[in-house]
Amino acid sequence: MARFLCRETGKTFSLLPIQLIPYFQYTVHAVIGALLLGLKSRESGQQGFYGAAVGVDPDSRVTPWLVAYWFMMVIKGFRNAHATLITWYDLSGIHSGKKHEVYEEASGYFSGLGWKQEVIRWALMALAFTRYSQRTKLFLFGIPSQWRSRE
Repeated sequence: MARFLCRETGKTFSLLPIQLIPYFQYTVHAVIGALLLGLKSRESGQQGFYGAAVGVDPDSRVTPWLVAYWFMMVIKGFRNAHATLITWYDLSGIHSGKKHEVYEEASGYFSGLGWKQEVIRWALMALAFTRYSQRTKLFLFGIPSQWRSRE
């Protein structure tokens, strides 16, 4: 397994929890990229996640339903990690609650982490995943097998 040195802490780490989501066929980068496409489509007046599904490579077989599932999985990950993430990022304007506000909540997380841009900078995403994984020894998104019985 490849290990990398974190400049911030001086410790080595594996990219596995950063690049992958447990039990998902797609990488974190692909999932976040599709969700940002979905939010952008929504901001331009579209409903649902069709805009995200047609905005990705057609060979990826991404459907609007799959994007919606990813969306809820990412929101759940952000909510679970909120207390840890606020130690590094200003997430004070984010409030979870009402179902119709979940898009604003996701948009708030993406903006707070610096991800809501035309071109997603992988380094910003990787920094958040690295910090979270090093601090908690957990994946930011998804549930590894050893934790599945606890859900």
